[in-house]
Amino acid sequence: MPRRTVRTVLALVMVAAAVLVGSAASASTDPQIKAADGCFSWDRTLSEGASGDDVTQLQIRVSGYADSGAVLGIDGQFGPATKAAVTRFQEAYGLGANGVADAATLQKIVDLQDDDCTPVHFSYDELNNCNSDWSGGAVSAAEAKANALRTMWKLEALRHALGDQPIRVTSGFRSKACNDQAGGSATSRHLFGDAADLGVSPHSLCTLAKESTNRGFFEILGPGYPNHDDHTHVAHRSTKFWSAPNCGVQ
Repeated sequence: MPRRTVRTVLALVMVAAAVLVGSAASASTDPQIKAADGCFSWDRTLSEGASGDDVTQLQIRVSGYADSGAVLGIDGQFGPATKAAVTRFQEAYGLGANGVADAATLQKIVDLQDDDCTPVHFSYDELNNCNSDWSGGAVSAAEAKANALRTMWKLEALRHALGDQPIRVTSGFRSKACNDQAGGSATSRHLFGDAADLGVSPHSLCTLAKESTNRGFFEILGPGYPNHDDHTHVAHRSTKFWSAPNCGVQ
């Protein structure tokens, strides 16, 4: 049996067992969810008002479901914006859309990720075709890799919104040397690890640019912006900057 199938079956058994245990407990006791794989385990229902590392991990995975034009803060605090993102995630996957990260919601997240925390349709290698140890950029190697993980989860949301068809990443993290070789800006978000250049795939560049406005990216550059007629660039930054004029994205 394939590894992911075995893992999913085991996780489902754990969730079922947890439900039985929870039914015997008092109504005020959190159910023991145990939605787990080799990456991260959630052992409680998460709802508005919760805080902690498990909330941070949840926020990373639903960051592609922030409100249109917004970026979800990754701060470990389950507030209204996180609740709204969880609700949109639930709606996208046909789950009960109440904004509470319950067993079914957390299990769906587990099903969508590999044991290294990356979403199943993207990988660290795909977001780093420059310097495999993530060093040499504008931030530490650990921060660049963490930023790339957040970008991958936004790309997973983008992929799902576009019918679960492949998205082709042509460039991700760059060291300063790689960025210079590529002719990138000295302030390029590629140096921070949170940028991805997307090429034509089943989707046009304009389709990618337009849908990215709904996926938690503050930086979107595409056709009509200088030197971006052959790709759509998405990234995070502190302030919103969208420019793909040929696509109507500004």
